[in-house]
Amino acid sequence: MQRRRLPAALALPVLAILTAGGCGGPGGGGMGGSEGAIELSFGHVGAPGSLFALSAEEFARRVNERLAGTAEVVVFGSSQLGGDDLLLQKLRLGTVDLALPSSILSSRIPEFGLFEMPYLIRDRAHMAQVEEAVVWPDLVPLARDHGLEVLAIWENGFRHVTNNVRPIRSPSDLDGIKLRTPRGSWRVRLFQSFGANPVPMALSEVLLALRTGVVDGQENPLAQIQASKFAEVQEFLSLTEHVYTPAFLTVSAEHWTRMPAEVRRVVEEEARAVQEFVHATARRLDRELLVELAETDIQVNWADRMAFEEASEAVYADFAGEVEAAGDLIERVRRLGRPE
Repeated sequence: MQRRRLPAALALPVLAILTAGGCGGPGGGGMGGSEGAIELSFGHVGAPGSLFALSAEEFARRVNERLAGTAEVVVFGSSQLGGDDLLLQKLRLGTVDLALPSSILSSRIPEFGLFEMPYLIRDRAHMAQVEEAVVWPDLVPLARDHGLEVLAIWENGFRHVTNNVRPIRSPSDLDGIKLRTPRGSWRVRLFQSFGANPVPMALSEVLLALRTGVVDGQENPLAQIQASKFAEVQEFLSLTEHVYTPAFLTVSAEHWTRMPAEVRRVVEEEARAVQEFVHATARRLDRELLVELAETDIQVNWADRMAFEEASEAVYADFAGEVEAAGDLIERVRRLGRPE
């Protein structure tokens, strides 16, 4: 598993061969960080400055301090190692060590569609309860059955809609809008139920699609909207908060067990410990970025939450009817969110 540097005279020719062959290099059995240390490649789709990027970099800093000379986490953001689909494939192949999937898991493991249900997660305190009572005992074992080991629950955040057609105040305002969504199947069905024309697309492709008019809009947390420069090519930002998406720091269930025990222990400890930083950073970005975006040319409005919640009931019914455990999962999450 150790990945060591080649002599300088050989490094460039070998890198060229590996790149041409579609493997090797970053995330593909690359050359390692510190001399003799194990390199742990960490791929994610977030742009520089996004919550994903800030979280991954803080995690890497902490791990690398503790494992200096033994192992080194090297972060590759902005889909450098591929989009979420490809990153999950590379985890299984062992050519990427860590990834940070979010919505994509709902298209692989039906029960993860729980986090595609609109307005289900009320706030971060509610999510903390759901993590303890539902995610670890019920969902994480399902991921393991699919070859994925979840080390920690981080955050993508509360999602909002941007577009170039009109402000979105009620579901009817989405009628006919070509809206980019992640490749989570229930997100697509949600926006279809609102009357939009959802277009599943990798995050790395969205800016160009918006700029060229392939899609009219997209939906993402504020941190991704700002970091990905979507405000530069969008006229309207509608604060819908329609879905809260957690992010799952994930490794291969098979390949992770081959890592030295001390490396696994430190990585797993810091994966959990950095969650407090992730949530604090998310809260800070929610405040700061709303102010920053309001100072740009983009027009900002709040959506009618009650209207969206009422329009979402059909999606809940479909989810409960098609996924065996969904009804029970939804009810348990809702009970946790109710005031005592």
